[in-house]
Amino acid sequence: MTFELAVFDMAGTTVHDPDLVAQALQDALAQAGCHASLADLRALMGYTKPAAIRSVLAAHDLPADDAAVAQVHTDFVKRMLDCYRSHEAVRPMEGAEELFAWLRHRGIKVALNTAFSQDIAQCLIERFGWRARGLIDASISADLVAHGRPAPDMIRALMAACGVADATHVFKVGDTEVDVREGREAGCGLVVSVTTGAYARAELVAYRPDAIIDSLHELPTLLARLGHAA
Repeated sequence: MTFELAVFDMAGTTVHDPDLVAQALQDALAQAGCHASLADLRALMGYTKPAAIRSVLAAHDLPADDAAVAQVHTDFVKRMLDCYRSHEAVRPMEGAEELFAWLRHRGIKVALNTAFSQDIAQCLIERFGWRARGLIDASISADLVAHGRPAPDMIRALMAACGVADATHVFKVGDTEVDVREGREAGCGLVVSVTTGAYARAELVAYRPDAIIDSLHELPTLLARLGHAA
């Protein structure tokens, strides 16, 4: 089989983010009177942020209606935009840009999907110049589809945008359990987890991805070993 499309998560997978998402979420929740631990919030990475916020508010017996969720999410988005526009620790994950170029050179389209809203995703893409430099073919965020992860909506939208009809010709790479579930729901031919983000290897094993890698540098070798190289 030859893959036609690679779908990558952003924060923790292709974007180096030293816990900034969880910290921003913790701060936004605290502003609303909800004091959640970073450990609890890390477990929700990969899910749409409104869904994560609703879950945490409800778990703390606080109002979790649409208005309450929207208030916290608006605060979170502002914090993330301020951070992602200028924080010196935010950068492409090691090996990401080389991998994008390697895949596209072999005829495999590269797409990004994220549980962030579109404004945050675009902030990163523009800061790194990934679209302008021809390193990615498409991107999508959870707020542009009916259902976020683990539903397959984002992957299916990227397939349509990239002209890929068969999900078995798509592979998904992400750093959380919900990335694995999304890849499975979409019927991807290969689902790969990376240990560079929210989940350690021991945690990822429980969700049974097809492979676990410690660096994006390992992906070409993995594809070749599995007989999936273009």
